Amino acid sequence: MNYIEASTAPPKNTGAIRLYDAQAFEGMRRACQLTARCLDALADIVKPGLLTDEIDRFVFDFGMDHGAYPATLNYRGYTKSTCTSINHVVCHGIPNDKPLRDGDIVNIDVTFVLDGWHGDSSRMYPVGVVKRAAERLLEVTYESLMRGIAAVRPGARTGAIGEAIQTYAEAERCSVVRDFCGHGVGRLFHDSPNILHYGRANEGPELREGMIFTIEPMINLGRPHVKVLADGWTAVTRDRSLSAQYEHTVGVTSDGCEIFTLSPGGLDRPGLPSHNG
Repeated sequence: MNYIEASTAPPKNTGAIRLYDAQAFEGMRRACQLTARCLDALADIVKPGLLTDEIDRFVFDFGMDHGAYPATLNYRGYTKSTCTSINHVVCHGIPNDKPLRDGDIVNIDVTFVLDGWHGDSSRMYPVGVVKRAAERLLEVTYESLMRGIAAVRPGARTGAIGEAIQTYAEAERCSVVRDFCGHGVGRLFHDSPNILHYGRANEGPELREGMIFTIEPMINLGRPHVKVLADGWTAVTRDRSLSAQYEHTVGVTSDGCEIFTLSPGGLDRPGLPSHNG
């Protein structure tokens, strides 16, 4: 695996892993905190009857009001400013005129581009009163994310992240989606390396100070298998079991990592008891 100083890297994904400097980390903090503030604000409006299109408009307006652009808008033909994935939708759910219902769980995935930096994060939001099985899935998924983050340190391998997530989630009788993964991020929306949410600690590229990437496990109550619908985007569980996802953007530091997308309002788990890891 090749590593390259980000300041000298070409503006495309070449397969090399970019190592960012302190100035880049500051740019990512600003972009990621804007995304986190938007996700915080959404906690006040997500309720039964809200259209996912209204969520999308809120995200677009929030970005515009703060000098940022939604990275998903017109990305590879995608026409919305966010993804809204409800119940058995694993990821990439397209906002529409369908209202949220009491008992739903919805993942809202936001990426803002601010001054050229991509701040990428998603959270789960319970809609009204949810069943205990759904609440437990949110708890397991969030804990899976935080265990993956805890494995990040220089000298470890990306497989350590996946092993931490898989070991915990499967011990809780849930499954880890294999079809999607985390990714490098920074000046590019999707960059190297891929961050798998399963695997073994001795596999994958070595983590080095200056790397920036997302960790975004998708955890199912049923089996891990998914299918993509005819729209080319929406991924759902094949067995229609509930799915959940939380996502943070992190940067590798000299002794661990910095979570750029932590909620400034302590709302990393909207609707659930707050703790920041």
